[in-house]
Amino acid sequence: MRLALAQINGTVGDLRGNTRKIIEYLERARGEGANLVAFPELAITGYPPEDLLLKPDFIRENLACLEEIARASRDLIAIVGFVDRAEDLYNAAAVLYDGRLAGVYHKQFLPNYGVFDEDRYYRAGTETPLFVIGGIACGVSICEDIWYPTGPTALQAQAGARLLVNINASPYHRAKRLGRERMLGTRAADNDVIVAYVNLVGGQDELVFDGASAIFDQSGNLVARAKSFAEDLLVADVDLGAVFRARLHDPLLRKIPRPALPVLTLGPLPGPEPPASRTARVEPAPGPLEEVYRALVLGTRDYVGKNRFEAVVIGLSGGIDSSLVAAIAVDALGPQRVVGVWMPSRYSSQGSQDDARRLAENLGIRLLTLPIEGPFRAVLEALEPHFAGLQPNETEENIQARLRGLYLMALSNKFGWLVLTTGNKSEMATGYATLYGDMAGGFAVIKDVFKTLVFALCRDLNARAGREIIPESVLAKPPSAELRPNQKDVDSLPPYDVLDPILQAYVEEDVLPEELVARGAPPDAVERAVRLVERSEYKRRQAPPGVKITPRAFGRDRRLPITNAYRPASVEKGG
Repeated sequence: MRLALAQINGTVGDLRGNTRKIIEYLERARGEGANLVAFPELAITGYPPEDLLLKPDFIRENLACLEEIARASRDLIAIVGFVDRAEDLYNAAAVLYDGRLAGVYHKQFLPNYGVFDEDRYYRAGTETPLFVIGGIACGVSICEDIWYPTGPTALQAQAGARLLVNINASPYHRAKRLGRERMLGTRAADNDVIVAYVNLVGGQDELVFDGASAIFDQSGNLVARAKSFAEDLLVADVDLGAVFRARLHDPLLRKIPRPALPVLTLGPLPGPEPPASRTARVEPAPGPLEEVYRALVLGTRDYVGKNRFEAVVIGLSGGIDSSLVAAIAVDALGPQRVVGVWMPSRYSSQGSQDDARRLAENLGIRLLTLPIEGPFRAVLEALEPHFAGLQPNETEENIQARLRGLYLMALSNKFGWLVLTTGNKSEMATGYATLYGDMAGGFAVIKDVFKTLVFALCRDLNARAGREIIPESVLAKPPSAELRPNQKDVDSLPPYDVLDPILQAYVEEDVLPEELVARGAPPDAVERAVRLVERSEYKRRQAPPGVKITPRAFGRDRRLPITNAYRPASVEKGG
């Protein structure tokens, strides 16, 4: 059988646009001589459709689109994700056979953790059908179903399926592909079955889907892999006879009672007889740092493009965070759609000005200069009668950040540019950011990237480019907000190489403060970090969305009440 995995980038709610794309890929698969083509989970609606599912017209139009796709599936078997409606809603896979709807599979394991909220919308499926094509039994399942070793995919294999097709919308986080492929190879080997896994690709609000669709043979070997972070049509010939021969040599499945599953016999294998098997394509996987960077680029490109912004604007401080955001934006959109703004104050150094200008030259972007000294002086004069006798503090610092936010939002309003904020996860965690200042904007590109990773991504970007994109002077200087004389981040926070491991363990893994100290973290740094994290939830709740690249991001993943009297036990004196 020749399989095609259509790794497409759909848009949530664009039912007609998604349908056109699906039909386009049907034609491409047909042109490649495929017998079967599979599309991602909820390919018609986009993933996740969230409360669009509560609109009856949305469901009806999704079903009408499925009928159109079915008519276009002549000479093919197509597996397409959609929302089915019976007595309730189901996350479903349609099995289309030679121009007609031949069967439907309903997702059985509905994830309701992390970024997932499927119990809110769907009823779980209860039937595990087999589809017999040309005398060969095949199983169809959806995403979470294959993660359970004793779930529906195992039952399908035990009942005689030689091919398991699993359609997915599996969101990206760092190193997820490695665990996913390890699991898929295990499922294939444990059940002596070929596993074809098709994944969504693209950005949707905070989520990025990395693609990397794959096929594993009955021994658990990876035999085909699609591109990462890009649309692709992966075509491979699979030897279903090899599955039968492997099972003759492996008696384990014989010891398991064959489950009685519903069987839908579709008919002969549609399409041409596959020619002599060709070598399957295995796309190389990006390295650990490159995959994060590519996820940030894809998430930014799709957020800007799918929300129909023509350009973006970024406040360039000469620091490393804004430098990385600008580089990502240029790779996502091209330099002609990125505008940088240098907004000096009385505390801005000549070095930072030089770094901002050099970065803009390296990236080929337009750089505007809008000093904030005049407005800053006017605000201080207006407030002077009310602040008389009080020493300057973070109030005056925040005024500068808010004036910069005002400038950026004015440019956004006037020209329709989307403001990209430049705060990182270390700052979001500790509240080291100014509401309505550097947090003002429409999309927070690196809000899930710890500061130490920001440095690593910049160095890796320069190394892969073979030239200095991020100026070396930016990488070398101590981080500073430059909102008061001689200011450094370490005046307000522990050093980032100390802080970030604490934050990662506390925020992403819920490790107790006393355990962090037992692991060797400095008690004063732990106490300080935990206190800052706990008191900054109200800020994080008001931050714009940004790309999720860790297993537990702020926002959809980590949900804590703002009004909250609970505090972890003090770590002082080991308590």
